[in-house]
Amino acid sequence: MTELLDRAEDPARMIRMIIVEMEETLVEVRATAARSIADIKEMRRAMMRLDGLQSNWSEKAQLALEKGREDLARAALNEKQKATDMAEGLREEISQIEQVLRGYEEDIARLQAKLAEARSRQNAIASRLESAVTRAKARELLHGGRTEDAFSRFDLLERRADLAEGYAEAMGLTGPKSLEEEIAELKAAEKVDAELEELKAALAAKK
Repeated sequence: MTELLDRAEDPARMIRMIIVEMEETLVEVRATAARSIADIKEMRRAMMRLDGLQSNWSEKAQLALEKGREDLARAALNEKQKATDMAEGLREEISQIEQVLRGYEEDIARLQAKLAEARSRQNAIASRLESAVTRAKARELLHGGRTEDAFSRFDLLERRADLAEGYAEAMGLTGPKSLEEEIAELKAAEKVDAELEELKAALAAKK
């Protein structure tokens, strides 16, 4: 863009190129938002499957305890806890993506407004630009216009990378367990023990 300003051969053509650039950026932001929406839908379907798993393992634990197999009941409750933890991780990731998606929506609205204004004032903008170039080679008329782009692809990629890393951590793909993870597992075991005791009490009351 700086080279175009330096040449300043055809301000109207430059304006058209700017509009094309804005249109291309709008398409890219919309495509990214669409992918985020698809990710959210897929994660919600996964959460529904995990909810079903939790219910299924709870029923299996109940049956095992009724048959006097406390070991199987404990194993079933451990599987249920794993499904619960995965569902919670997905729920948190969905919340993060939804927050990013709201940013996309704001970006799209702002860019649409700027694009509509540029189109409606294309001739006037071209005349003003030509006048400014004549006076001072446009100096900094559009300086930073590219870098000021609020819809920077790099920022979008960074946010996607953050979400991907969070997803990897939630799925336990980050290597050796940390101290926090080990403590979390102890807490999960406490939940399983407590639920097992509740099932045993309920069975005793039934008898």
